[in-house]
Amino acid sequence: MKFARKVWKLLVGVKDAMALLFLLMFFGLIYAALTARPMAGRVEDGALLLNLDGSIVEEKSESNPLALLSGQAPTREFEARDIERALRLAAGDDRVKAVVIDMSRFLGGRYTHLHDIGEAIDEVRKSGKPVLAFANVYADDATLLAAHASEVWVDPMGSAFVTGPGGNYLFYKGLLDRFKVNAHVYRVGTYKSFVEPYIRTGFSPEAKKDLEGTYGALWDAYRADIAKARPKARLDEMTRDPAAFLKASGGDLAQVAKASGLVDRIGDKTEFDARITKLVGEDTSGSTRGSGKDEIPYAHTSLATWLAANPVKAQGAAIGVITIAGDIVDGDAGPGEAGGDRIARLLDDNIDEGMKALVVRIDSPGGSVMASERIRRAIWRYRERKIPVVVSMANYAASGGYWVSTPGQRVFAEPGTITGSIGVFAVVTSFEKTLADYGVTSDGVRTTPLSGQPDLFGGFTPEVEGLLQGSVENAYRQFLQVVGKARSKTPEQVDGIAQGRVWPGMEAQKIGLVDEIGNLDTALAYAAKVGGVGNGKWHAEYLKDRESSLSAVLNEMLGDTQSDQAAYDFASLISIRQHQQAQQIMARIDALTGTRGMQAYCLECAVEPEAAPRAKASGDWSIMQMLARLTGWK
Repeated sequence: MKFARKVWKLLVGVKDAMALLFLLMFFGLIYAALTARPMAGRVEDGALLLNLDGSIVEEKSESNPLALLSGQAPTREFEARDIERALRLAAGDDRVKAVVIDMSRFLGGRYTHLHDIGEAIDEVRKSGKPVLAFANVYADDATLLAAHASEVWVDPMGSAFVTGPGGNYLFYKGLLDRFKVNAHVYRVGTYKSFVEPYIRTGFSPEAKKDLEGTYGALWDAYRADIAKARPKARLDEMTRDPAAFLKASGGDLAQVAKASGLVDRIGDKTEFDARITKLVGEDTSGSTRGSGKDEIPYAHTSLATWLAANPVKAQGAAIGVITIAGDIVDGDAGPGEAGGDRIARLLDDNIDEGMKALVVRIDSPGGSVMASERIRRAIWRYRERKIPVVVSMANYAASGGYWVSTPGQRVFAEPGTITGSIGVFAVVTSFEKTLADYGVTSDGVRTTPLSGQPDLFGGFTPEVEGLLQGSVENAYRQFLQVVGKARSKTPEQVDGIAQGRVWPGMEAQKIGLVDEIGNLDTALAYAAKVGGVGNGKWHAEYLKDRESSLSAVLNEMLGDTQSDQAAYDFASLISIRQHQQAQQIMARIDALTGTRGMQAYCLECAVEPEAAPRAKASGDWSIMQMLARLTGWK
């Protein structure tokens, strides 16, 4: 036995030593990866290749290592301003003979970003350089981007179609009633439609009217963009009666796309690559691999290499830019989400850095009232320091997104911007009726009407109901006062254009919620002017946390990772949209059951063709999981 124990101790010692050795090797590799500085690739004389295998966003979210551990690669994201800058640089660089936009795995973007990128593509074409686009299937967002190209290619088995903004929302009142879940809704705003799916079986007339106005404005802007880029496109004819248009074109989806004027040439990827090779020459660098897995035969430079070779030059005075993108939430969330504490800290940490002005870039549908006010106060501290504050609205700056815009001395929006939605709500669920069906009841003793309240399982007292509604009404009054002070209006005047109603950019300018129509570049130039830069040089300095080394390495790793959400035909595109809709449904359910306070959030901000949602949890959601979340059994 003694001998056996000694052998066992020896084996355990060997095992521990090997485990320690492997751990040291593992952490050594991690350290090497984190400290390594990847060398920028060489710019080739040939094509600038924009391989858009992901979604276009205002601000990239930080890579989550847990997503890789779960076996699911995060969706790639491209910041819109990076693509715009790359295109404008390409227009004036003789090394770039053509621009190639590969949207085989494009997961979408929102209208304002695509509109601005389209204008950058126009600059490339004005410089005399061809821009060629390829995809298997073009949906609304890809069609809008490709419309600006000089040659648009589609696979012979592919298609191009435009559905237009709009569609149905799910309403949960019947489901909640069936499971006897009590949704307590407290709101101010006739048009504050975010809560209607929980208390109605369909939209109220006021909310539907608001949606129709928003849809109409976006559709008009979209059609105008297509008509300007492709005057001969038969978009109206195609969308008015798609079945008849398909029949008249012989039933071949690719031929329909060409007949509509949205596509110029039909050919597969091999034929497309051959066309590019003819224009720019063969790849002679010895490296024929692009940002994806397919071999690329033509001389090219990838987007990442191009940006690395052309870093932003920090010359002259600094114009600070703080980005408020995504849902506004309490805490340190982000980037990709607008964590109130994180953004306020960024603003406070940089207030003494000598910036001539601050531009607040907003692309948010709103969120937490408390976080919105925390951000607003941090921005206002710049005004107190006599630093000019200018606001630039992207796709949306609604509800809490408008709240944080109020310190701006000048507010810029784009024609496709959705703003306003000035209203407040809170939603809390209780399950006293659900539990009663299973024989569970409650009883107790209160010293005050608020003792033990709010009771999610025993029900709410009238006093707590009144308290919650009163707190929402008070927050709304504060919202009106903040907006009134910013826009030189009385609270009563603001209330007349508030009540949760949303406004497209041009309409918002007419009613005084916005000062001027213009993009981010326009806002930056104005900020430099009011900041006293004069004719001197200046640069935009984006206020952001230093990217963690691990996140940087993950982003490098993801650079060669292709999304498995590629649309190879019409049916696969439908499958992708179905997956996205399921994630959106879960986001709505989380809004109902999540532990949140008062919200200033905009439902209408989801009316545009949706980019891939940023799911907070990996994996698919089943109907049973949705029901479980709704009924509180998590």
